[in-house]
Amino acid sequence: MEEAPQKKEAPGAPAWVMTFADLMSLLLAFFVLLFSFSEMDKQKFKELSGSMKDAFGVQRDVPAFNPPIGSSFITRDFSPGMPVPTEQDEVRQQALDELRKVTPDGEEEVEKELSEDLEKVRRYLAVEIAQGMVEVDHDGERVITIRIRETGSFPSGSAELSNDFNPVIKKIAKLTNEIGGRIAVAGHTDPVPISTSRFRSNWELSSARAVTVLEQIVAEGNIDPARFQVAGHGSTRPIDSNDTVEGRARNRRVEVILLRGGSLDSNYSGGLSGREASVLESLFPDG
Repeated sequence: MEEAPQKKEAPGAPAWVMTFADLMSLLLAFFVLLFSFSEMDKQKFKELSGSMKDAFGVQRDVPAFNPPIGSSFITRDFSPGMPVPTEQDEVRQQALDELRKVTPDGEEEVEKELSEDLEKVRRYLAVEIAQGMVEVDHDGERVITIRIRETGSFPSGSAELSNDFNPVIKKIAKLTNEIGGRIAVAGHTDPVPISTSRFRSNWELSSARAVTVLEQIVAEGNIDPARFQVAGHGSTRPIDSNDTVEGRARNRRVEVILLRGGSLDSNYSGGLSGREASVLESLFPDG
C-alpha cells in the first residue's frame, strides 16, 4: 500500500505570524497614544526638544537679555560662573554674587499676606463686584484699594449714603478690622460743575462723600478713628476718560485705601513703608 505524499511546507514564517505582528503593532501604537495623553513635564520636554535640535543640527540663536543664573548639568549652556568639579564626577556651576536675586528677610511673607488679604477682599465683596457697585485693585506693594462707585451708593449730587448700600459698608468695615493698618478714604467726582445750596463745587462734594463713608465705616466696625485719613480730590484724579458717560460715571467714586501694616503714630507717615508713605503723601501733600 502506497503512502500518501506529504505536503511540503512553504519556506518562511507561518501565516498567523503576520496577524500576530499586526496585533502587536496596534497595541504598541495604542499604549504610545495613551502615554502621549498623560501629563507632560514641560521643563523636561524643553530639555528633550533642545537636545533633539542639537542632535539633528537644527539650531537657532535666541537673544538673551538677562544672563542665566543657577546650576546646570551642561556646562556650555550657562556662563555666569566658573564650572566647579565635584567628587561625584559632576559639573556644577555657581552664579556670580551680583546676579543673585536677594530677597529681604520677611519679604516673601509680606507678599503672601498681601495675596491672602487681596483674595479675602475679592471673595467677601464678590457679589458687589459682580453687580458693578465696587471695584478692588492693588499695586502689589501692601496697598489694596476698594473703589466704591457712585451707582447704588450716592444719589447724584448728594453726599447722603443710600440705605441699600449699608450692608456693603458693613462688609468693608469688617474687612478693615481684619486686615488692619492705616486707612485712607478719598472722594472723587467728574468735571461737570456743580453748585447747590449745600455744595459750592465738586471739591466739597467729593470731601463730603469721603467723610460720610469714613464715618459709616467707623460706626459699623467700631474702629479707632486714628487709623483714618480723609481727602477730597474733586475731578483732579480721573481713572477713566471724561469724554464718555461711562467714563465719567467711573470717575465718580470713593476709594477706601488699605495701607497694610501702617503705624498708628500721630504722624501719618511714621512707621510706614516707603510705598505706603508715598501713597499717603500723594493723598495729603500738606501732611
